[in-house]
Amino acid sequence: MRRFFLFATLLSTLVGSSCSEAQSDDKVSKGKKKKGKEESSDITSELVPGLQKVGTMSKVSESSGLARANTAGTFYTFADAGNEPILYKVDMTGRLLERSQLPFPNVDWESIAQDDKGTLFIADAGNNNSSRRDLAVYRLNPGTSETTKIKFTYSDQKEFPPPKKQRNFDCEASLWHDGKLYLFTKDRAQRTTSKVYTLSDQPGEQTARLLTSLRIPGEVTDANLSPNGKRLALLGREELFLLEGSDLASALKATPKQIPLKGAGQTEGLVFIDDNTVMISTEEGFLYRYQLPE
Repeated sequence: MRRFFLFATLLSTLVGSSCSEAQSDDKVSKGKKKKGKEESSDITSELVPGLQKVGTMSKVSESSGLARANTAGTFYTFADAGNEPILYKVDMTGRLLERSQLPFPNVDWESIAQDDKGTLFIADAGNNNSSRRDLAVYRLNPGTSETTKIKFTYSDQKEFPPPKKQRNFDCEASLWHDGKLYLFTKDRAQRTTSKVYTLSDQPGEQTARLLTSLRIPGEVTDANLSPNGKRLALLGREELFLLEGSDLASALKATPKQIPLKGAGQTEGLVFIDDNTVMISTEEGFLYRYQLPE
């Protein structure tokens, strides 16, 4: 276990500082072509009933995950591979409130989960070629001085990388439930199956156990469970998959309902704010509120 000074010392203060810092925040990772934020469509609510654009995160490049922050109406997010290891806190409109320099590397952060006590789990599990041997989940709590690490491997991966048609070990979605982390893969090979693995939420070296496989006609980019535990939402690129049951176990056996999010952009972050409403973030920096269909 590694100890650091109080989390407050790791946090940068409210951004509104220097010109050079703002320029740094607005950088886009090399080699990735992005739509400009000015190209955002304001007609998404017409294309997708219930989907409302509520803000733009102008100081966060390539938002790749989303979690509720410690005050109502605020959220944590971060950028993915090639960006600094910074946790951002934003409000509902995307306004930057805090930025936290974290004491571990951003190899390829792809998702963030949260337990019922406020502990955050940042999954450094992006694995485009299914070749990584340094997969990790970092545990931190904004109210403490501790940061710990879960190092893991997949129980069914034997080759690094496996043949192209078997490359389904890229994880961009995770959630916490009842002492476990659930990892959902992004099927880059066939785009038909999201494998679901489980880990203990405790630090140490672990093997991620394959729990089940979901028939998902797309690539899963984030996951979240409704507060009542009855709705599992899986985000894809401009689409959402909704699985419903009496609890998470039964939801994982349900047939996914596919919901198009046409015009939203490259949707990457997802979190429930109540049982019927989710917030969605995109790599372009947009924030949406979406009222789930009945």
